[in-house]
Amino acid sequence: MSESNTAVGPEQPPLVVKIGGARAVDPAGVIEDVAHVVAAGREVVVVHGGSTAVDDTLEAMGEEPEYVTTPSGVSGRFTDEGTLEVFEMVLPGKLNTELVTELRAAGVNAVGLSGVDGGLVTGPRKSAVRIVEDGKRKIRRGDHAGTPEQVNVDLLQSLLADGYVPTVSPPMLADDDTTANADADRVAALLAAELGAELVLLTDVAGVYADPNDPDTLIDEASTPAEFAAVEDAAAGFMSRKVHAAKEALSGGAEGVVVSDATLRKPLLAALEGHGTWIAKEAVVDGDDAAATANGGESA
Repeated sequence: MSESNTAVGPEQPPLVVKIGGARAVDPAGVIEDVAHVVAAGREVVVVHGGSTAVDDTLEAMGEEPEYVTTPSGVSGRFTDEGTLEVFEMVLPGKLNTELVTELRAAGVNAVGLSGVDGGLVTGPRKSAVRIVEDGKRKIRRGDHAGTPEQVNVDLLQSLLADGYVPTVSPPMLADDDTTANADADRVAALLAAELGAELVLLTDVAGVYADPNDPDTLIDEASTPAEFAAVEDAAAGFMSRKVHAAKEALSGGAEGVVVSDATLRKPLLAALEGHGTWIAKEAVVDGDDAAATANGGESA
């Protein structure tokens, strides 16, 4: 594990914290920890998802959330036009506003942004995705998701230099000047790469398990390519998306990634002190195929 991972002071690289959107994730503990880290002088960017809130809203509207699996086994949401409208309403409209309000109440000078604001996160829109359905490979058209590829890093750095904590949610701005859903893990990974930051992915499990059905098989660390290959092999379902995001972050310049448990009493500080699955920069030697395998929309 990187020694810098235990520090919170201003001499450390920026920190990007992604708060998952799963039902079990209560951001209260993360907010308290973010306030502690910011008070110690470290620059922090917060990214959040909202998959559960989106699903709940869709179901309240009588719509069924749709998830698909790519040929590489990565699970993700299929975002049709109606689902995109729900994302625009729920993530930047409701969840981001609530999170910024709670951060500010904790003394954090937070400012809310979606990936659209200031062209913060941009990239190509995917009008179709390759999926596996009933054992057959198919192409689904009508997807309103995008691949985050560029960051307005000047905007981020200006906010950080002025003492703000950027608090970011999907959607993103697509290259055809339309709004597109984006996977929040990949958004966080891209921001961490551009800032040369450490990335903490907080979710509703302790980390990556060698056996996804056995929480006693937590993988503590991957510091070599062989160890990271074992992490990739072990990741299943939505965890595979987080591992792909970790690979993209480290390939792009992030200093380290940890996947850890958001349900702990002090989840961010626990992650910084070694809880979860730590992935070192040296463990990832080639991220060229990471983007190609991570299709679909926002994740938990």
